[in-house]
Amino acid sequence: MIVRLQGILLEKNTGPIVLDVHGVGYELIVPLSTLSRLPGLGQSACLYTHLLIREDGHLLYGFVSSTERDLFRELIKVNGIGPKIALALLSSLEGDELLDCLIQERINTLIRVPGVGRKTAERLVLELRDRAEKLARELLPAQAQLARPLPAAQYGDAEAALIQLGYKPAEAQRALQSIGCSADEDSATLLRLALKYLAGGHG
Repeated sequence: MIVRLQGILLEKNTGPIVLDVHGVGYELIVPLSTLSRLPGLGQSACLYTHLLIREDGHLLYGFVSSTERDLFRELIKVNGIGPKIALALLSSLEGDELLDCLIQERINTLIRVPGVGRKTAERLVLELRDRAEKLARELLPAQAQLARPLPAAQYGDAEAALIQLGYKPAEAQRALQSIGCSADEDSATLLRLALKYLAGGHG
């Protein structure tokens, strides 16, 4: 079982990233909470991982903290929650925000995440509320150690990612125009801020 990888970042975009570990390239699927905190290309990065084995292949997921990885693992245990929805949850909401939604039963916030309906949100709260309280105590100190997002800039990539997540082009453009970011923001930061804007009911 691969639980942690440290290596040189070779590829970084809104799709899978590639980490070179002693000459071996690992492709990792990451949420925006991780993507926005990765260093620049050619720099060292450390990710906590979850390996998902399926009939059609092996998928490796990466996270900036072990707590976020644990939260991902808890999410995919819930009936009807696959890795895609779990990543959408972690991309639309910071780890502490997601945990707060589960603890405080904020169903209306959860259903704004693409792919999450009311029944799914209610099931998440019912099954994960107790576990979320424990994870919340672990996540706060871990987040304090995270690096700030690095500037880079890619409005077009952020717009394309929003469309891939199911938003209409007009919605994506309106969200990006409304968040008031400067042109030197990286695509992951733009995407996260736009998702927060849309989750706030402005879509």
